[in-house]
Amino acid sequence: MCCSVGFARSLGLALLPLALCCILANLLLLFPMGEITYVEQDRLTSYIWYFGGLGGGGLLMLIPAVTFISLGKCDCCWNESLMMCGSALAAVVGLAGSCYCFVISGLTLLQGPQCFTAKGWAYPFAERAGRYLLEPESWSVCHQPVHIVEWNVTLLCVLLGLAVLEFIICLLQLGSGLVNAVCRPCCYKQEYSLNA
Repeated sequence: MCCSVGFARSLGLALLPLALCCILANLLLLFPMGEITYVEQDRLTSYIWYFGGLGGGGLLMLIPAVTFISLGKCDCCWNESLMMCGSALAAVVGLAGSCYCFVISGLTLLQGPQCFTAKGWAYPFAERAGRYLLEPESWSVCHQPVHIVEWNVTLLCVLLGLAVLEFIICLLQLGSGLVNAVCRPCCYKQEYSLNA
């Protein structure tokens, strides 16, 4: 059991920086090139306001991270099983958060940024189903904010990658927690009967 608790703690410690990076990436999306004027004028991509990185990959991910890190040792085997069930439930919350972050980031990437073009403020890439990602020469259609396509693509790809890592970590703990919650009482009964 000590091994599984140590494993869960190490996964929690891995989740913390990932969650903080998701929060930071989402905050940077709100302020293209460090400017606040686009937020004030509501000139950001609509999906950014769903806060995939801030809510799903960030704050929601802190629940499993803190739960995994705070797993303690317990003398009672049944309490250990309950503790691992709790960590499995926290992992499910993390899976939901990482999926939310991934979906929102993907939709934002497919929609493309809202920017000022020759025709005014628009979503010039919205109907191209993400094909603009393979055509960097078309990015110059956005005049303001400067380099908004590069800014969004970079940060959204970071969020997608972080969401995948968070999903894998939570999936590992879900499997570990369920196996330990189910198998540990059986092992304990066998040990007890052998000692008797």
